Amino acid sequence: MPSVSYSITVRLVVPVGGSAVSQLTNRVEQAGGVVTALDVTASGADRLRIDVTCAARDTNHADEIVAGLKQVEGVEVHKVSDRTFLMHLGGTIEMASKHPIRNRDELSMVYTPGVARVCLAIASNPEDARRLTIKRNAVAVVTDGSAVLGLGNLGPAAALPVMEGKAALFKRFAGIDAWPLCLDTQDVDEIVRTVQVIAPVFAGINLEDISAPRCFEVEARLRELLDIPVFHDDQHGTAIVVFAALTNSLRVVGKDLSAVRIVMSGAGAAGSAIVRLLLKAGAGNVVVADVAGVIHRGRAHLDRSLGWIAEHTNVDGFGGSLKDAVRGADVFIGVSAPNILTGDDIATMADNSIVFALANPDPEVEPGEARKHAGVVATGRSDYPNQINNVLAFPGVFRGLVDASATTIDDTLLLAAAKAIAKSVSEEEMNADYVIPSVFHEEVHKAVAAAVREAATALKDAAAAVIEDGPSPMDRGATDEVVAASVSRDPAAATG
Repeated sequence: MPSVSYSITVRLVVPVGGSAVSQLTNRVEQAGGVVTALDVTASGADRLRIDVTCAARDTNHADEIVAGLKQVEGVEVHKVSDRTFLMHLGGTIEMASKHPIRNRDELSMVYTPGVARVCLAIASNPEDARRLTIKRNAVAVVTDGSAVLGLGNLGPAAALPVMEGKAALFKRFAGIDAWPLCLDTQDVDEIVRTVQVIAPVFAGINLEDISAPRCFEVEARLRELLDIPVFHDDQHGTAIVVFAALTNSLRVVGKDLSAVRIVMSGAGAAGSAIVRLLLKAGAGNVVVADVAGVIHRGRAHLDRSLGWIAEHTNVDGFGGSLKDAVRGADVFIGVSAPNILTGDDIATMADNSIVFALANPDPEVEPGEARKHAGVVATGRSDYPNQINNVLAFPGVFRGLVDASATTIDDTLLLAAAKAIAKSVSEEEMNADYVIPSVFHEEVHKAVAAAVREAATALKDAAAAVIEDGPSPMDRGATDEVVAASVSRDPAAATG
């Protein structure tokens, strides 16, 4: 399907009169493109300058469209502009001052000498940094460029446009000032240390596009070191939105999470987080497959993450292939690779099955084929119903964390966010083609922020109560876990 992601504007000149103008649209459509605008930008006695804007499938298809336009008699093609590249010229974000600096008085308050008083206030009470600096509303978007989108290890410079886009989304949907930080290292120790030393500027850390399994260690170590929440969007953002969509899908097909059999393809960052959240929410029968087949306790050469999955899933010890595993399954969730299943495979699933084929841009199974057999189908694409999109989660999650001055994040917050997204679809709206709201839904980001803020506040209050009163012998196992997730990691606090 043609996509605005491959939208081009072709500036050309045609003779006045005749059929050249009418042929332009026909040529684009004959080549399989879609005309979205046709504008006359200049006119002379015998010539017209026209900008034709159209959507293509990819860059090669765009070239074919331009070649077709050149074949129209009398047409001169002057310039072809890729609209996506034009949008990224000079970057997609900028820094802006919140106050004008119009005279000496304003300069003296924004900068020296007035700013010195603010510095001294923070030195006396470091907590004032949240109130008197950008820390109050700032999030770092950190990557090493090792897993950029679905493109692989492109490095930090090539990752920057994605991080800029992420920062723009933070601002658009949650009013958060996010700062892209692309690190020129893929060493875990260096990444952890770098984030640790820049952390005082920020109220939260969003890890992005760091490959598995290194991303698990980076996140775990930073959560231990920092007194601000650390959130790996490729893991937890995906898990939140998948669980929200699954919650509503199960309502559509009339099934219960605790009773369904779920088969997953993909055990990387996203897959592992989805599994953990499903189990936390009450899923009782989950089977996970990766490139080597279904993961089970008897499989050799399992790393730490895969070993955890083997211990906590696949209760029947199934050891076959993915295609075998989906037979009779109620739910398929794919976060792996394109075209690994067919419509015939989906036909072997249980009646009223649910299929989430989330590999992008090409899903695990062709959505049209899956829809012939499944009760609900979702993808990661915007040109099909039910788009599973992390943008539904991370802006509101961080808005809630920042507003609560949260110091950590746990599964209760993730579940709260997922339930808020699910509830944004009313009973009257919900159907097989609408189980998840659009990212432009007016209330969804506010609902997620409110739910996370409430859950984060409750977590802080529980931790504070434990610290003040001390755990009883009966409660020590549970409360120690809360304390470990919530209190400062300052060595003096840990040994006091």
